Amino acid sequence: MSDKRNLRQGVRNVSATEAAKNFGSILTEVRERGTEYVVEHRGKPVARISPEENRRLTLREFAEIVRNRTIPSPGEEYLRAVEEGIAYFNRPEVPADPWER
Repeated sequence: MSDKRNLRQGVRNVSATEAAKNFGSILTEVRERGTEYVVEHRGKPVARISPEENRRLTLREFAEIVRNRTIPSPGEEYLRAVEEGIAYFNRPEVPADPWER
């Protein structure tokens, strides 16, 4: 791939042909190193391949996702197992009778 660099650090210029031949490698570099690529056609920039910024949800978007989600109700056996687990982890560390061992 071309070593020709853009003005910003971490930005590489590649021809459309190079980008097509090395697309998998380019995506790996974008994902793992945060490298940004400017794809050129006939020496002019036509596209940019860059890392996706972390998407944040608004409270309204989150509420909409939760509202539209269908969650199956747990079975009796599962609920019983959860209650037993909670009771086990909430048991006192010291025996109720201090003379009991």
